[in-house]
Amino acid sequence: MSKLGVTFLLAACLAHAQARTITLREAVRLALEQNPDVAIAHLNESKAAEEVRAAKDPFIPRLTVGSGLAYSSGFPLSIEGSAPSVFQAQAVGFVMNRRQSHLVSQAKEVRRGAAIDTESQRQEAAHRAAVLFLEADRAGRLAQAARQQLESLEKIAEAIRLRIEEGRELPLEAKRASLNLARARQRVTALEADRRNAVASLAVVLGLDPAADLQVAIEERPPLTAPTSADEIAAAAIENSKELRRLESALAAKGFEIKAARAERLPQVDLVAQYALLGRFNNYEDFFRRFQRHNGQLGVAFQIPLFTGPGSEARVSQAESDAARLRLELRSARDRTVLEARRLADQLRQAESAREVARLELELAREQLSLLMAQLEEGRASLRQVEEARFAENEKWIAWLDTHYAVELVQLHLLKQTGGLLAALDATR
Repeated sequence: MSKLGVTFLLAACLAHAQARTITLREAVRLALEQNPDVAIAHLNESKAAEEVRAAKDPFIPRLTVGSGLAYSSGFPLSIEGSAPSVFQAQAVGFVMNRRQSHLVSQAKEVRRGAAIDTESQRQEAAHRAAVLFLEADRAGRLAQAARQQLESLEKIAEAIRLRIEEGRELPLEAKRASLNLARARQRVTALEADRRNAVASLAVVLGLDPAADLQVAIEERPPLTAPTSADEIAAAAIENSKELRRLESALAAKGFEIKAARAERLPQVDLVAQYALLGRFNNYEDFFRRFQRHNGQLGVAFQIPLFTGPGSEARVSQAESDAARLRLELRSARDRTVLEARRLADQLRQAESAREVARLELELAREQLSLLMAQLEEGRASLRQVEEARFAENEKWIAWLDTHYAVELVQLHLLKQTGGLLAALDATR
């Protein structure tokens, strides 16, 4: 073998060795840890927490130090409103400011809404990862079944060719067999493409490179347990809906914004503290009876707004309009949640019924195949009949597999809707 051939062989072996096989539980865990949308939600939550600190800042006295050092000729004039001094310090902070207190409450509610959005993004990422994992698993299993069908069709085509040579079949049957083979190959190609697309989409949800070599583990998953009663599903969906909690939080934050706008008319009390070290070179002794180098004062400043202008009323009206809109959105979202919950309950019953029918059809096809195989051994059935029955059995297996995945998908949607998705998938929170 040439050096180039050896190089390509080693590269292929290395690539195969680097293929990563993940389970459903691992996929969900990676989605919770690395999904970009979840990371963005965490950043927004951190930003909202800092907004609370910023809103509280005016209530913490702010200390500034500096100097108004200057030489005075004649009467000592002020420098930026203060007497000339060698050193000066000033502390100012809110003591009572209802407007700012409501803004702090609004910031806290916004932070709570950001936390709700983070949890919503976590559930969305876990749900998306689970759905794509099932899609990749389904496509892989169906492709394997389709390849088995292709083998059966190849055997059927070979049997037909022999019968045509013997003059026991029309040449038309060969063309029909070729058409069936082409359809089977097309089916395998399409399913392989579906699997690759699902794996690439799964990698993106997991925060990995779309070209990452991922393989979904073929495993026996424990059945998902989701509520089945329409009333139970609707009640759980209302209780655990992150969209409803987010809208309620936004409505509460808007209420604090209204209170803050109305509080602009209320009195304000500020803490004021000052200290100044005066110098003798500013002629204080020439114009004042008594000179003291160290000077300080501590007190409060009262402000009573008499006329706030039309801006305050405008801000109240705008906030009230936003609150009315949020109430309508909340009512609409609650109705949609109930309707979606009941629709999923009906869909689950239909999917389970279809799966049961597919299971019975599969059992019947298997019994027919077993019967033909027994007749083949006795010489009472042909290989073509057996392969056709095997093909039909594979078709029923594919149909059952489709209905089984349909049930799992509806159960995933139900668990997401009712807030039990992460617990059901046993994800580490």
